[in-house]
Amino acid sequence: MIVRLLAALCVALFAGPSLAAPPPLEAYGKLPAIEDVSISPDGASLAVVATDGENRVIVSRDIATGKSTRVVVGEAKVRDLRWADSQRLLITTSTTARVMDLLAPRGEWLMLFAYDLEKMKLHKLMRDAKDAMNVVVGYPTVRTIGGERFVFVEGVKFDEGRRGRIALYRLELERGSSRLIHAGYPHTRDWLVGKDGEALAESEWDPVSGRWVVKIKQPTGWVEARGGTALQYPGTIMGLGRTPDTILISEIKDGDYATREMRLDGVLGDEVLESGDMPLRDPADHRLIGYQRTVGDTTDYVFYEPRDTVAWKAVKAAYPGERVSLVSWSDDRRKLVVLVDSPTHGQDYALVDLGTKKANWIGPKHAGVGENGVSPVRPVSYKAADGLGMSGYLTLPKGKAAKDLPLVVLPHGGPAARDMAGFDWWSQALASRGYAVLQVNFRGSDGFGHDFMSAGFGQWGRKMQTDLSDGVRHLAGLGTIDPKRVCIVGASYGGYAALAGATLDSDVYRCAASVAGLSDLGKFIAWSRTQRGVSAQRYWNNFMGAEGPSDPKLSEISPLDHLDKIKAPILLIHGRDDTVVPYAQSVIMADGLKKAGKSHEFVSLAGEDHWLSRGETRLQMLTSVVAFLEKHNPPD
Repeated sequence: MIVRLLAALCVALFAGPSLAAPPPLEAYGKLPAIEDVSISPDGASLAVVATDGENRVIVSRDIATGKSTRVVVGEAKVRDLRWADSQRLLITTSTTARVMDLLAPRGEWLMLFAYDLEKMKLHKLMRDAKDAMNVVVGYPTVRTIGGERFVFVEGVKFDEGRRGRIALYRLELERGSSRLIHAGYPHTRDWLVGKDGEALAESEWDPVSGRWVVKIKQPTGWVEARGGTALQYPGTIMGLGRTPDTILISEIKDGDYATREMRLDGVLGDEVLESGDMPLRDPADHRLIGYQRTVGDTTDYVFYEPRDTVAWKAVKAAYPGERVSLVSWSDDRRKLVVLVDSPTHGQDYALVDLGTKKANWIGPKHAGVGENGVSPVRPVSYKAADGLGMSGYLTLPKGKAAKDLPLVVLPHGGPAARDMAGFDWWSQALASRGYAVLQVNFRGSDGFGHDFMSAGFGQWGRKMQTDLSDGVRHLAGLGTIDPKRVCIVGASYGGYAALAGATLDSDVYRCAASVAGLSDLGKFIAWSRTQRGVSAQRYWNNFMGAEGPSDPKLSEISPLDHLDKIKAPILLIHGRDDTVVPYAQSVIMADGLKKAGKSHEFVSLAGEDHWLSRGETRLQMLTSVVAFLEKHNPPD
């Protein structure tokens, strides 16, 4: 029997619009109604990050009794929610800020809070750490020691020269106090806490020299167990191995990351993870119990223990024809929270109880979309002009024949990222307005092996760009789309690709919309080195095929230097709090377009970051893009 949990929270979420019309843009563009779900260690309670489209609230609900507790967090950006124990929640938020009196860039800083559900008290953690920032680096780690659960975090501690080091702290939640375990070394990147709550391993990397090491704690002190030189991709610690007395070391092997187990005496063991695999950990003791692997369009979970394999097969069998993702599970791994991605209904969270063999709906991720608001998604494959195989996804407007459709090319960010099959709020929103939407995993995308990614090195604005227009020509050849009605829209690298489409490939696109896109690559690389260091510059140099910010090759692929080639109207959208691609990249592009007399619009998103984390401005972005498309490339 299917039972909907959190009814008071989710009753309105399943109320879809009539079949006569698509849902309003708000159904896609506002924040997800449910952003995250976490089940307590004992499996008795759920914690949900929910929104009303703009403000966030965390709801804890006892599964058996239905008793709930609400923590209103308002506009705070919740990045992670997990249980410290069955009484306390750990809430990680972020804020965009510049640290005063320190040589630190303006960035997105994480802060950690503990909420006691019984006492209904909220503590900000790390506020008492001496000679340290009151922020955390990454998300907290929970360890069970002597039957009690303790929280460990990485923080920023200052040495005598006021330089920050990544230090390890243990947090006492009852009083909200912190205790320094290890102050860290000048180039510390990460810590691993053992099952006994002590620092077990530490990794370091000097981005200037490229020297990296992994150290293991021995009775005699810290011992260097593994090391090498890597100017971009150093070896790193991936957590505990399949037993609590082994650790995982990830290194580059034949161009791809490979992860092997290492004993505490430094002896390397088996390779247990391939490049792209995501480790699955026992929620109780954090040892490796399997991994998530994506091959082509298919993502699945592989477990080492037969009981987990049997259980996961049973979960998948309950949702035939749908993509099922593991979100959270209890310590005994008998109660699971999953995200069910239906090709006809969108995404819904569910609670699966392996003991009772029952599944309870928690609620949909996106409110108001409903069955009428989900358009079909098809895999696409074709050959680029040089013969390299391309793959991606085509979302077709529901109820329309796949013939002579207007097209929006929607390239992903990264560029070392990828699009996946399943529900995507942006492409679904555009399809609901009558557009076919093409998402291409162009060369340089992640998830297809080192050879495919490296095929993108030096091809930024070159073959990475024509991979997109080759997709347009492929669909035009099939008769699916009208080649005279094609626009390009994207964010981050995708925003750059939109501007490059209007400048470097201008005969293909009727209009272009760039969200947080790059326009002047030389200035961006110079800014990136100042903010992120020499390793960031190396990364961009690699993809852009440049030797630094003053390399004249960058002018060849910088949209700002090719304004004279623009034939199509351009929309620029950028968040003022963007710490990944500076707001100035859109400002200088807007100024250049104005001076060149080119048709353009510029939408500034107040208080918005790179990830569109605020509901109001995320919806502002979507409505602006749709209005722009309907004006310059009407769907009918």
